Amino acid sequence: MEYVYSALLLHKAGQPINEKNMDAVLTAAGVKTDKSRVKALLAALEGVDIDEALKSATVAVAAPAAPPAAAGKPAAGEKKEEKEEKKEEEFTAGLGSLFG
Repeated sequence: MEYVYSALLLHKAGQPINEKNMDAVLTAAGVKTDKSRVKALLAALEGVDIDEALKSATVAVAAPAAPPAAAGKPAAGEKKEEKEEKKEEEFTAGLGSLFG
């Protein structure tokens, strides 16, 4: 995830997203850079309009924690939380496909 964050940070700062800049950002963050992961992300981002990808991504909202359920009874909002968890998983998977 830190590799995607470094690419997004460089994009937001208006800097070129390249191997040298990503290595500098990751090193500054204390991350030991894996060159193959950087290259894979750069290849995945080739031709991607990051601004458009960010606009089309939906925002996942975390559900508030449900109160403990009585023994043997499911919480009233349990199904709703399951749906929201599924949406969050789908959102995360979608970002993975966008950024490698």
